[in-house]
Amino acid sequence: MVRLRIMAMANLRVLVVGMGGLGCPTAMALADAGVRRWRLMDDDVVELHNLHRQILYTEADLGRPKVEAASAALHARGASDVEPLSTRFLPENAAEALRDVDLVIEGCDNVPTKFLVADACYLHQVAVVHASAVAWYGTALAVGPRGGPCYRCLFEDMPLVPAPNCAEVGAMGPAVGRVAALQVDLALRALLGEAPWGTLYRSDGLRSTWRKTRVQARAECTLCGEAPQITGVARGNYVRSGGS
Repeated sequence: MVRLRIMAMANLRVLVVGMGGLGCPTAMALADAGVRRWRLMDDDVVELHNLHRQILYTEADLGRPKVEAASAALHARGASDVEPLSTRFLPENAAEALRDVDLVIEGCDNVPTKFLVADACYLHQVAVVHASAVAWYGTALAVGPRGGPCYRCLFEDMPLVPAPNCAEVGAMGPAVGRVAALQVDLALRALLGEAPWGTLYRSDGLRSTWRKTRVQARAECTLCGEAPQITGVARGNYVRSGGS
């Protein structure tokens, strides 16, 4: 049965939002595990100072759009269908980006995009594995196609002030790799028909420790609660209250 499920993964499509330090190793491992159909979204180019953690790329890729370099690398690992989209995940392209997608890997360091991906995936009933990594620390959370709990059950709404990101405080390669490994595990379990939903994993790479917390669905959640207020996505919904 497990072998049949693994073979079936070749027919599933995975969308990766953010081909950076998390998206690269996660896509690499999933490709090696048998995922053959991909959609990749990122509007950035390969830069030298990121190569220590963006391990799909080499120095030969410097200056090249990340999605193009990643597409070539995934094809070399057996991918049969890779759609590189050199753009961000936006309200206006969310529905098309999620078309025919079985699982989303979200690994960007942009908080508004994280909320947008969470909302769009719930509204389109697509499972998503969120992850983040900054400095030595990181988190991962898998959310099922119908939420309960969802990303907003945990984080509720956009923060009042901008959260620190990799550009400001950096990201340690080994710490990012720890979180990516967990993101791969959650993604594989989801693709194989398990339900790894609703547990928040927190990594402290400096102390080599993990903590996990069961997230409770909130009846008052604005996305998946009893009286949801979010019924669509619009650009104005994803602007930080404390500024952009």
